[in-house]
Amino acid sequence: MNPAPANPIPGIKIGQSVELLKELHILTRDGKLNQDSRRKLKQVYHLFHFIEPLLKEVLATKKILTLADHGAGKSYLGFIIYDLFLKSHEAGHIYGIETREELVRRSQQLAAKLDFFRMSFLNLSVEESTHSTYLPNQIDVVTALHACDTATDDAIKFALHKKAKFIVLVPCCQAEVSVILNKNKNQSLGKTFLSEIWRHPIHTREFGSHLTNVLRCLQLEANGYQVTVTELVGWEHSMKNELIIARHADVPRKNAQERLEQILCGLNLEELRERFI
Repeated sequence: MNPAPANPIPGIKIGQSVELLKELHILTRDGKLNQDSRRKLKQVYHLFHFIEPLLKEVLATKKILTLADHGAGKSYLGFIIYDLFLKSHEAGHIYGIETREELVRRSQQLAAKLDFFRMSFLNLSVEESTHSTYLPNQIDVVTALHACDTATDDAIKFALHKKAKFIVLVPCCQAEVSVILNKNKNQSLGKTFLSEIWRHPIHTREFGSHLTNVLRCLQLEANGYQVTVTELVGWEHSMKNELIIARHADVPRKNAQERLEQILCGLNLEELRERFI
């Protein structure tokens, strides 16, 4: 038996499209990796390492896989998933959802150039995509990589509406909870001793960011998902490093919604009730 062919570019997976990586500016024009692109590629590969088993699990139970990537940007994640996984599977479709028209147009052109025919790029908001006829009624996997602030929450609502089997989130720049904590700070100081946790502005920002993801996890658990929270990559690569993976098991955690409501009430965040409950 002949040995597997050596990978011509160290750090790049065997069989991966070099042309794609050049178009995504992960490789230079002469096919080299610089330090910044190496770091970016490591993050995408690491995330793919978590997503690939989910894709295989879906295809083990049905013939066609659907994946929606919210806040797709330049669609690094969608293209890498297609190149490393769907390209070798005959059934599956990726939908990149992005509000910036020029990025959608660029992704459409790249997919056509590479003959990645089972990719669609939609210039839609999350709210619009939830009811758009361009997407199927059910989506198997929903991803949101570095979707800023409330865009992650919108992606969760989309996933719940589409009855997603898996949800993969890397939240980013969540400010909404921090703003409300700060707005209600004086009232909270007299309501609970826990307000000392966010009395100082830097603590407000950090605590608000952490609390946002806690509320998201409880929301998912209340809707029948089993939730795993872990690091995406080392902190030296990215400060936005929290990876949330939710698997729908149709077994709601009994006290998740109760705990969620207790947190909103106890921390003077009742105005967020509609977003999380």
